[in-house]
Amino acid sequence: MCGLQFPEFQAIKVGSYRTETSFPLGDHPPFVNPLPTFMSYPAGPRRRRRYRPGQRALQEIRKYQKSTDLLIAKLPFARVVREICLEYTRGVDMMWQSMALLALQEAAEAFLVHLLEDAYLCTIHAKRVTLHPRDIQLARRIRGIDQGLG
Repeated sequence: MCGLQFPEFQAIKVGSYRTETSFPLGDHPPFVNPLPTFMSYPAGPRRRRRYRPGQRALQEIRKYQKSTDLLIAKLPFARVVREICLEYTRGVDMMWQSMALLALQEAAEAFLVHLLEDAYLCTIHAKRVTLHPRDIQLARRIRGIDQGLG
């Protein structure tokens, strides 16, 4: 069939439903894949899973709604805070406690998430799916001076 020679063997009946094979000197034939090599393994690296449109976005939404982690990395946020502080203090470098930076980051992320939620409601009201800058501006304007960073 495929050019491989196997040693002769005898079938020995064991029980009523099973047969075992005995090979001379306890040798067993090498494993032979029944499929040709081009059919058994795909050529090249395995392809990544392809998600349907929108499925990955919904997975990310569920993931971030479950977690309570910070969304912005701590070190870049601290650098931005220090840079803004440097501008307002006319070049005087201020020291920041880590807990103060953490509290500021929590407040900033909560503000941004709430603003984007309101802006997306404006998007839906306009019968669109894509969030535009004008939606964020409208959300800030509706909120007023107190909550919209007037």
